[in-house]
Amino acid sequence: MKIAIVGAGWAGMAAAIAHAQAGRQVTVFEAARTVGGRARAVPAVQPDDTPITLDNGQHILIGAYTESLRLMRLVGVNPDTALLRLPLTLQFPDGQGLQLPDLPPPLDALLGIVHAKGWSWRDKLALLRNATAWQLRGFRCEPTTSVAELCAPLTPRLMAEFIDPLCVSALNTPAREASGQVFLRVLQDSLFSGRGGSNLLLPRADLGALFPEPAARWLGHHGGTIVTGQRVQRLQPQPGGRWQVVCASSNTSAANSSPDVFDHITLACPSWEASRLVAGVASIAGLASASPWSTQASALRFEAITTVYASAPGVRLPLPMLALRNTAEHPAQFVFDRGQLDGTHGLLAFVVSASDGDRLQIEQQVLQQAATQLGISTLQPLQTVVEKRATFACTPGLQRPGMQVLPGLTACGDYVDGPYPATLEGAVLSGTAVATLP
Repeated sequence: MKIAIVGAGWAGMAAAIAHAQAGRQVTVFEAARTVGGRARAVPAVQPDDTPITLDNGQHILIGAYTESLRLMRLVGVNPDTALLRLPLTLQFPDGQGLQLPDLPPPLDALLGIVHAKGWSWRDKLALLRNATAWQLRGFRCEPTTSVAELCAPLTPRLMAEFIDPLCVSALNTPAREASGQVFLRVLQDSLFSGRGGSNLLLPRADLGALFPEPAARWLGHHGGTIVTGQRVQRLQPQPGGRWQVVCASSNTSAANSSPDVFDHITLACPSWEASRLVAGVASIAGLASASPWSTQASALRFEAITTVYASAPGVRLPLPMLALRNTAEHPAQFVFDRGQLDGTHGLLAFVVSASDGDRLQIEQQVLQQAATQLGISTLQPLQTVVEKRATFACTPGLQRPGMQVLPGLTACGDYVDGPYPATLEGAVLSGTAVATLP
């Protein structure tokens, strides 16, 4: 079988590997010049004009991301050296907050909550009581329940210092708008999936080197092809249930007449691109059944993530990652010390999940937040990256499109129907699974 994959992000590369392992001939079409999609490396320059590689957004993985870790090992990346593994911590600059010990669950969560600094016994008992209730209910709630409603019995401190940071980091959606059911699934798989499942895995390499670039090399060694700089314009059905890929660089196919006809197409591009391509297919006589899929994909709402990179000589945080107290004037929820991760000393990465506002305004607010909460007033902005459609808004009762579009036409990505929010693990899980569909 000849397979075309549209998109070389994490989902697309996972799908390419799975198809190749099934003995299929794989061609990946990528509109950008580099692989990685919305989790990729970006070039930058330090104040002394030294080139540096950053990411289009600072990402966190967790120990429960078993498929991501498996794929990294498969393509030659050692997670033990490429990722810094730490027990789950939501510690603030003043030392308050939660830090789990390195113990099997549920002992790690139990002792972490008991010893959380700055929390009263009322806070701790409320969290233990509600966590027990969630577990007894099988981590299930009504589909229409928001995270804020789910956690209404908790104290204001717990909401501000535990639930809100966890929710926005995992779902990139504010608690008042986020799906309680998806949030519970994240808690279940991280805190109760086994020892190390809740561990934070902080990248020590840029996101391109972490998986997509080694995956591209692996694919090349296994007979696959990646065509970059080619935006797929449309998909053209062919006799016998086959498909032709037509790219925007010309009004003809991206390759010669022989190799541009495929037995199967996997859409691994962003949902809006997939919706556009499927809408074009649905307009062809006899294929209107694809229209509901396109409509569902196009109805997804998105949240932005802003990452502010700022540097100052000699700056070092007490931990590689700290939680920050988030307000309208101080929008960042987390800060990362890149010197303790990839060796770029003096460089901090501030993450503003579910961000809303002007790039320059957010940058200035974050610098003021660093001065107020970290006591660092010497930071100079290096680069501010705004990923406007970083993730879909993971709202209660959200109907997400499935992986099967038509016979011979499938879709994968962090947005397709599944138990997880828009995460790297959700993306690669869907990529691996889509190769099993007809």
